[in-house]
Amino acid sequence: MFSNMDVLSYSLAAITFGLLAVLVATRYLRRGVDRALALAAAVTAIWASSLVSQSLWGYPDFNIRYLIELIRDAAWIHLLFALLKDGLRENRLTSKVKQVLGASAATLVVILLGIGLAEHFAGIYVATGKVKLLGQIGLSLLGLSLVEQIWRNSPSFGRSSIKYICIGVATIFAFDFFMYADALLFGHVADPFWNARGFVNALLTPLFAVNVINTRKQPVDFQLSRSAVFHAGTLLFAGGYLLFLALGGYYVRVLGGDWGDALQVLFFTISLVFLTTLLLSRRIRSKLMVLISQNFFDYKYDYREEWLKMTRELADLSDDPPLPHRVIRMLAGLVESNAGAIWLIGEQDAYVLKAAVNLSMPKYTMIDSDSEIVRFFRDREWIVDLHEYKSDPVSYNLLEIPDAIAKTPDGWLIIPLYLGNELYGIALVGNPYARVELNWENFDLIKVVARQTCNLLAQADAQNRLSRAMQFEAVSKASAFMVHDLKTVIAQLSLLVKNAPKHRNNPAFIDDMINTTDHAVRKMSNLVDHIRKPDTDDVSLMKPINLTDLIHQLVANHQHRAPAPRLDGAPPDVVVKADSEQLRSVLGHLIQNAQDATPPDGEITLTLKPAKGNVVLFIQDSGSGMTEDFISDQLFKPFESTKGLTGMGIGAYQAREYIQKIGGNIDVTSEPGIGSCFSVRIPLADASAMEARQQAVSPISDTTDWKESAN
Repeated sequence: MFSNMDVLSYSLAAITFGLLAVLVATRYLRRGVDRALALAAAVTAIWASSLVSQSLWGYPDFNIRYLIELIRDAAWIHLLFALLKDGLRENRLTSKVKQVLGASAATLVVILLGIGLAEHFAGIYVATGKVKLLGQIGLSLLGLSLVEQIWRNSPSFGRSSIKYICIGVATIFAFDFFMYADALLFGHVADPFWNARGFVNALLTPLFAVNVINTRKQPVDFQLSRSAVFHAGTLLFAGGYLLFLALGGYYVRVLGGDWGDALQVLFFTISLVFLTTLLLSRRIRSKLMVLISQNFFDYKYDYREEWLKMTRELADLSDDPPLPHRVIRMLAGLVESNAGAIWLIGEQDAYVLKAAVNLSMPKYTMIDSDSEIVRFFRDREWIVDLHEYKSDPVSYNLLEIPDAIAKTPDGWLIIPLYLGNELYGIALVGNPYARVELNWENFDLIKVVARQTCNLLAQADAQNRLSRAMQFEAVSKASAFMVHDLKTVIAQLSLLVKNAPKHRNNPAFIDDMINTTDHAVRKMSNLVDHIRKPDTDDVSLMKPINLTDLIHQLVANHQHRAPAPRLDGAPPDVVVKADSEQLRSVLGHLIQNAQDATPPDGEITLTLKPAKGNVVLFIQDSGSGMTEDFISDQLFKPFESTKGLTGMGIGAYQAREYIQKIGGNIDVTSEPGIGSCFSVRIPLADASAMEARQQAVSPISDTTDWKESAN
């Protein structure tokens, strides 16, 4: 069995682990983990040296070498328990787990050592080679389980402290597991495994050395959770099952005769399918978690994990799955269930079914707000256990359960959802996978989660209501603008109808009537187009417009009413970019407002002043004027009007909105009893050409001079 290769392999292992033991013992012994590592390295060096000695000189014999290997395995397991002792917080949880694992390891090591000592000193052979192989495999699985548990329960920021030592120890035990499992199947240790074993162990010593140096700067901290115990238990179960599978497959092949190989393949296939089914069964996992919680933990829940899980679910802003489905899943998951339903208060003061998951709901699903269970929940925050209710209704004061819940099969817990002190909804959780004993801890956690999720449900509902309100507000706003424009058109047409009998034979009136009617038709057409295509880009409708000509037309159109506006001076032609009808409507509204605020014997003056890339239209009147408070708080706010019920209060708001949209602005100066001046600034279409022309005629320094001249 032995060769020059294995001598070289284990000699290298003996030298490297000897150096590691000296390094740790002389410089790094500040912690229990360091001392345990020094011990494990020393024992491993002795173990490797014994293998070299046995290969070269035949001493020590197999029993002594076997005992040394058992001590080596025990030393590495002791190192893992030292990690647990230094890292895990001391409480009933960790003490129970360490007691169970420690008892298992100690029992297995003592049994194997007892077997080895009895065989060596008493000459009594109490175990076959296969039993010893099973013991070695068991020690390997125990070591792997401890490494997996330590790694899984260490916080992410502390894993760098134990990363290398976990990799090294796991590699040692994993290699031994595969080597001895192979030996159990084929009846002997394979030479490739045996010869490579020393090299593998030797190559791991740098990992342990680096780990010792790094942990001088980094603390090691672990926290054991239910998830760790669950995964460790699953790993032990899977290892034991695979070991049983190996033995079963071996005997199936031996006893099967000519059909042995085929029966072995069939046995392996069926057994692996069965193991996969067990591991994927949620019912089995739920029963195992309940068992772990009942026997290892003071509290049923890992509250940190539950809170993080709920936070992740609630932080998901998508609608896949919808929020009510997620709330059901969270509440049901607390008691190992996957079924439920939820009712929320509706607009008609009744509780409406919002979602149902894995439950067959009856035809009638609404819960009336005056039902007995609603009154019951309004008085007390209880969780109704339907199983307990059916066995003893008196404990719930003969509470009447509504048909929407009573006729739902597999219903279990009725949970009230409170928003503040008001009952906002009701949740129903279906039967669990495994039997769950409910106590105060279950009920308290369910109540906390129910309140948190109810707040989110109410927030989502409020958001939906706000969205609908904003949509209606947009419709109302558009309708108000339309009504305002229609009112203007109607006023123009009404004035024509009123004056038609008196001026029907006047050609000038006929021309004016045609122009006004044409303007009204175009106004109505634009309004209809806007209704049909509300998202039309206003920029696409902007075209060059001769603002001077437009002002002349507006002054002419408003001459029929006193005081008639007049244009001051002879302004040059200025071109701006805007929608002709929109700009005409906006400026016409400002002129009309000036006429409304000015008595018939007053004055309305329009002044057009271009300069610095803009043109400013001053509309000055000698009317009643406005206060500063009215200008700052009400003038440009929609639905604020000084005209009482006859005004919409959106003309000035609409005017400024459009002027700002094309890049301009509207300013107002006013004084009660004296008058007002609206300054409408609009960007020029070709600013450079206009400035050159203006400077050639009459350069103007700034806008302040225009206002002074206009005033």
